[in-house]
Amino acid sequence: MTVALLALLISHVVRRGGRRLASARGIAEAAQRAVLPVPPARLAGLDVAARYVAAEQDAAIGGDLYAVQDTPHGVRMLIGDVRGKGLGAVEVVAITVGAFREAAEQEATLEGLALRLERALQRERARRADFEQTEGFITAVLAEIPRGDSLLRLINRGHPAPLLLHADGSVRSAEPEVPALPLGMGDLGAWPDRVEELPFAEGVTLLLFTDGVSEARDAQGTFYDPEARLRGRRFATPVELLDALVADVERHTGGGTTDDMALLALRRAPVTSGAVPEHAP
Repeated sequence: MTVALLALLISHVVRRGGRRLASARGIAEAAQRAVLPVPPARLAGLDVAARYVAAEQDAAIGGDLYAVQDTPHGVRMLIGDVRGKGLGAVEVVAITVGAFREAAEQEATLEGLALRLERALQRERARRADFEQTEGFITAVLAEIPRGDSLLRLINRGHPAPLLLHADGSVRSAEPEVPALPLGMGDLGAWPDRVEELPFAEGVTLLLFTDGVSEARDAQGTFYDPEARLRGRRFATPVELLDALVADVERHTGGGTTDDMALLALRRAPVTSGAVPEHAP
């Protein structure tokens, strides 16, 4: 309900136009904070951390998003990046996150969840003639960690590949075997989503991020490479990992970025003897 109301509010502001750009940016930032709340630090046996880092003050607000939710099917998460920037992009964020929160509970498979998000974006395109002008598609990764199973499932829709950080400092990029188009581009052709399964043992950390990380540049124009920069390093918690990553990106760019960053990290915590198992609400 809150996400739906925010989407209506943002839609109203978009239609009114850019009378006051500073005020519009403030509205967009407030809406993003409401739509993307900080997740709990512990969720169904997983340690969790999230960050949203806005670009420098004079840059347009982005359309980065994340969501993580404990469901009957396991912990499910989404990270994504809407094409374009501004209030229109934030409205699409609200629509997508709202659809995810509902469908993550209801859909038995990750493929079904991706299809629901696709349909939500297609419905919005059909409802509004200006939808293409106010951002139309989202690069995204959908992930699922079943409860009690050392397994990770992924669907990648044209998004930067997640990283798996191991306790020994090694890093593995979870590149999709077959590239796929972003969400919201189903009108260009239909194809079955391809779920990839990877081992996800205790002590392994899943890192998801938007291209504000991987496309950050230094003064010479060199892109930031999170896989190379994190290799060989060890982090006690997901919070420590994200703190270090944000600081390293800032050092790489000299403190000035032109794109927002959304980051999500989850680690399967060791099971302690005598611990009471967690259950989905």
